[in-house]
Amino acid sequence: MFSLNDNKLAHEIVSNIKKKKINLKFMHVCGTHQDTLVKHGLDFFLKDCGIEIGQGPGCPVCVTTPKEIEEMIFLAKNGKIVTTFGDMIRVPGEKKSLQNLKTEGYDIRTVYGIEDAVLIAKNNPDKEIVFMAVGFETTAPTTASAILKNPPENFSILCCHRTIPFALKTIIDMGELKIDGLIEPGHVSTIIGIEPYEFISREYNIPQVIAGFEPIDILMGVWMLIIQIEQNSPFVQNEYSRAVKREGNIKAQKVMNKVFEVCDVKWRGFPIIPKSGLVLKNDFDQYDSRKKFEDDIIDLQNYKFKEPKGCRCGELLRGLISPRECPLFGVKCFPDNPIGPCMVSIEGSCNIEFKYLKNK
Repeated sequence: MFSLNDNKLAHEIVSNIKKKKINLKFMHVCGTHQDTLVKHGLDFFLKDCGIEIGQGPGCPVCVTTPKEIEEMIFLAKNGKIVTTFGDMIRVPGEKKSLQNLKTEGYDIRTVYGIEDAVLIAKNNPDKEIVFMAVGFETTAPTTASAILKNPPENFSILCCHRTIPFALKTIIDMGELKIDGLIEPGHVSTIIGIEPYEFISREYNIPQVIAGFEPIDILMGVWMLIIQIEQNSPFVQNEYSRAVKREGNIKAQKVMNKVFEVCDVKWRGFPIIPKSGLVLKNDFDQYDSRKKFEDDIIDLQNYKFKEPKGCRCGELLRGLISPRECPLFGVKCFPDNPIGPCMVSIEGSCNIEFKYLKNK
């Protein structure tokens, strides 16, 4: 647990916030930020100061839709070797998870990255290998780089990559909650830089701070937002300047732009969000699982998918509730028996809250 008494700057920030007697609602979109907040008890420190910080759609596993999970299940059932990250394998589909299929004998493999999946393809030339490419702008360059290296013909990806800025715009446009400020994700920002967020401050008068992941980073980010609000001068401020440059990572951006084009895509808990997804360009159709195996998943195109009964992950991802407000939390839904993805992923707010319950 983080101790204010052991950090002079942190103690000073919290003391100054308390003096202001404010009542503000901030949102972040990063599982690592949520872990820092809950692990160190910053959520309670800040609530005492009149600051509530909620987690928005900052967990890539959590925002992946039931349809995408079912696509992978269908591909596995049709004889493909399915590869993806460990968290993704455990997310429940409508009836089963990929983990359930693995116990039934289907070839589902956990990998640490796309290069592992490419290696599986090289070692199994008589099998089709599908990699479920999940993640935000942080992991998309890795996928793009692997595609540019001309992987084997028996390799393809089910692209589930998403991008952050227009998801934030959608949350604001939906008008379900008042957001006084945004704490932007450090990892994503190292790739995209500062400019992609600027339209939010310009069009919606909402201050933003890109923050690092230490407790002092988050406290400093909160303080920066408060000053912006007091001065009525919203802009994108970079607290994480030791890692984030204004232009971002130009090389990574170029690799992404070579391989992907922007598309509209649905997120779990949201309607279709314009300009928030990535899809392989036509030049790389041979690596697009949805095109390569269209006949295997065609039955899913018009199917209406339902969320798990009682699961409120969608509301969590929109910042409307906290994990403990879900009636399933710690009653029927546990990390070893998850009902929704927010309890599965290490970046999910329910998983994080449950992990640190003993500290509260």
